[in-house]
Amino acid sequence: MKAAILVESLTGNTWKAAEAIASNLQQENWQITGLDPVKKPNHAAIQEADLVVVGTWVHGLFVVGQAPFGIGNINNLPVMRGKKAAVFCTYALNSGSTLDKMTIAVSGRGAEVLGGLTIHRGKLAEHSEEFAARLIDAIPNYGVGS
Repeated sequence: MKAAILVESLTGNTWKAAEAIASNLQQENWQITGLDPVKKPNHAAIQEADLVVVGTWVHGLFVVGQAPFGIGNINNLPVMRGKKAAVFCTYALNSGSTLDKMTIAVSGRGAEVLGGLTIHRGKLAEHSEEFAARLIDAIPNYGVGS
């Protein structure tokens, strides 16, 4: 299985989560075709991938107005018709409906979104490992033909 990972990060937490997700997937013999910023997507990596993972951080005022940062950049990703996708966000206090908004945006690019996970910034390693495990479980026969 091949995955491209696109990330919107401010302080580095979301990027660290993406690197951990990539590492966990690679341990299960997945190939990472690219780990790139959402605003500068690697089109070849997306084209080559079977799965596109999109991650960003949650912005808002403590517990109100939570939204995915860079949603405009996510809305401007290339068309991903026929691709499977997954979304994640990192947060400090409350993720609100960020995953739902990300799912709508990525689906709007034509991808079939399999699901997502909120990753607390204090549990990056643990939650990133859980997310990777869910991705592996969500795609049966991931090792076949890869």
